[in-house]
Amino acid sequence: METAAWTQAVRHPFGLGRLLPLGGPADGAWITERAAVEALGRAANEIAGVRLESLRIGPAPLEFVSEPAVRPPAGAMPPGPLTIEAAFSASLGQPLPETAEELRSRLLDAAARRLGLTTVAADLRITDLHEVPQTGTEARTAARPITPTPTPYGTAAAPTAAPRSSRPVTGAGFPRGLGGDLADVATGVPGVAGLTTVLGSRPVRTQDRADPPDRRVEVHLAVAPGHHPLEVARAVRTAVADAAATGAPGPVTVAVLITETAA
Repeated sequence: METAAWTQAVRHPFGLGRLLPLGGPADGAWITERAAVEALGRAANEIAGVRLESLRIGPAPLEFVSEPAVRPPAGAMPPGPLTIEAAFSASLGQPLPETAEELRSRLLDAAARRLGLTTVAADLRITDLHEVPQTGTEARTAARPITPTPTPYGTAAAPTAAPRSSRPVTGAGFPRGLGGDLADVATGVPGVAGLTTVLGSRPVRTQDRADPPDRRVEVHLAVAPGHHPLEVARAVRTAVADAAATGAPGPVTVAVLITETAA
């Protein structure tokens, strides 16, 4: 099976969607489409009368993409502008053009300000109009998450998960050695809620190469409430790179993949 097809086949059961670039080429950070969709869904949920039916984020057509400064996670998109595509229903109580413009503005603002995505457009499609309830406040429905929330590293899945603390989770249970040490470093960075095994493998991956000599590290993590995903990713890259430099055969590069965010 070709690499791209294999990557998609692996991602599909986990419902990750695309792996979207965060920030610019030098940031070395990515976020799963599912995590981004959930964050944008929360922003859309703040608009009265709007019900998101679907939401996708992908590459903007005919836009320039860049070579990332570090090796990206398998199948990740190169840094470049993105487009949001959303389908929604709206209330008859508000002018449709105004509702659509507010939704577009909220989605683009949340993508840039809350996450750090580079978005150039939000293409919207109205699917239905519904009447305003006669009494009470209309229920607002956020965009459907692509899949259930990933389980933090070192914890077991439960039917009802307890609220995640904003305090860092240690790398307890991770095999000792370089990977375990780097896991402790990553979980000690403010804003890291925990490491994740959403791809079914270790959340910290290391590779030492002899030709050319270098050390590559990839970290998968969840971002705690109240923290900006891109800023957390940058801090993790700096901390992990410093820790991984000891005994490295050459330069160290670190890539971060965010699989969950409360932003």
